[in-house]
Amino acid sequence: MRLLIVEDEKRLATSLARGLTAEGFAVDVVHDGLEGLHLAGQGVHDLLVLDIMLPGMNGYRICAALRAAGHETPILMLTAKDGEYDEAEGLDTGADDYLTKPFSYVVLVARIRALLRRRGGSASPVLTAGMLRMDTAARRVHRGEEEVTLTAKEFAVLEQLVLRVGEVVSKADILEHVWDFAYDGDPNIVEVYISTLRRKLGAASIRTVRGAGYRLEAL
Repeated sequence: MRLLIVEDEKRLATSLARGLTAEGFAVDVVHDGLEGLHLAGQGVHDLLVLDIMLPGMNGYRICAALRAAGHETPILMLTAKDGEYDEAEGLDTGADDYLTKPFSYVVLVARIRALLRRRGGSASPVLTAGMLRMDTAARRVHRGEEEVTLTAKEFAVLEQLVLRVGEVVSKADILEHVWDFAYDGDPNIVEVYISTLRRKLGAASIRTVRGAGYRLEAL
């Protein structure tokens, strides 16, 4: 999943980005409200972590502008303010959740995963595809009774396929959701991860659809 962090406290933004990247997310970071609105408006992110007090444009206005333009991307607001009126204003402008600084990183990750599950229409953190079972909360994968050990990036690539099991997922879609804007390497990196997943899950688990992408088979 691809996240956008709009936070002007650079040390906090960098710390969050490192932690969330280690969790398997692709993370883009900006420190200015206007730039945040521009990137969020492109519609390529699965979730927006949005500070309220920002230079250029505050988080309330960004949230309201995105909702007015029809964007339904989940928004988790962060603020140093504290009080029910601030929370109410954030939610009234279209935010989906709200955390007051200082906050627990563990709680932040849990809130992000809950919002992503809600967006996907599933209240359960467990995704299934035939014998394959992915626990997105515990970050564990089982095929039948056997646990399959995956790296964070392998998990993220597989998650994109499981979310659309039986459908063709293009290389561009995988790159867009698993790697961030800063990635300017070889797009064939996707093929490397697909090959690794086949070795771990079975050669027939992921089919290549020539010229289109990859399809996870519900084995």
